Amino acid sequence: MVSAAKLRRAQEAAENARPYATRLNELLAGVAAGAGEGAHPFLEAGAQRPAEVVVITSDRGLCGGYNTNLIKKAELFLRSEEGRGATIVTCGRRGSDYFKRHHAERISQKYVNRPFDLAMAREVAAEVSRRFRDGEVGSVHVVSSSFRSAISQTPVAYRLLPVETSQEGAEAAEDYVYEPEAAALLGTLLERYVDTKIFQAFLEANASEHGARMTAMDSATRNASEMIDRLTLQMNRARQATITTELMEIVGGAEALKG
Repeated sequence: MVSAAKLRRAQEAAENARPYATRLNELLAGVAAGAGEGAHPFLEAGAQRPAEVVVITSDRGLCGGYNTNLIKKAELFLRSEEGRGATIVTCGRRGSDYFKRHHAERISQKYVNRPFDLAMAREVAAEVSRRFRDGEVGSVHVVSSSFRSAISQTPVAYRLLPVETSQEGAEAAEDYVYEPEAAALLGTLLERYVDTKIFQAFLEANASEHGARMTAMDSATRNASEMIDRLTLQMNRARQATITTELMEIVGGAEALKG
């Protein structure tokens, strides 16, 4: 019931953030194309170092296979060629507990029992950006959940750094004059981009967690009700059989006395 009440607000927040993130991606692509090659370290391939993956799970359970599916997605990345030797940033206690048991030496940072808000998103973004800028990691990836509906949440994995730009951005860059120049504007936009992508992942995770928990608890309640009905029927049948046996014994004893 609590998740059902929170789901609507979480869903609205996740859906409202998508247009902003999409438009920021388009703007960033245009500015990056106008700034030229080598304009910012976030656009260039990182050092020849292992990747880092940010895994976003929940702090609490009772949400079906939500956390299990995210951990499986993260494990697939860690076993891939790109994820070989990768370090892990865990957001959420469930993921932190799992990786502490199985990959404790690879955890570089963990955030548990904290709300997935903008302040935490900026803190995570600043940490992974610093490590990428300093050459401690070669790339940064995110494993989170994409919210579709209350009954559908899809684990996703994507690269956050270095930032990819598209050809459409190069074409769009010719239509604008930037003040300040594109190269100067690019640094601010890239920092905002990393913050936004992490925050959007948090919003999607919040909505996905509430949807998964609501669905799981509804299913558990329905299964419990069915079990109660089935056990009640079995109990009534057993009681009826016992009463029938006792009556037959009484009648049999009475007939024996008459004889």
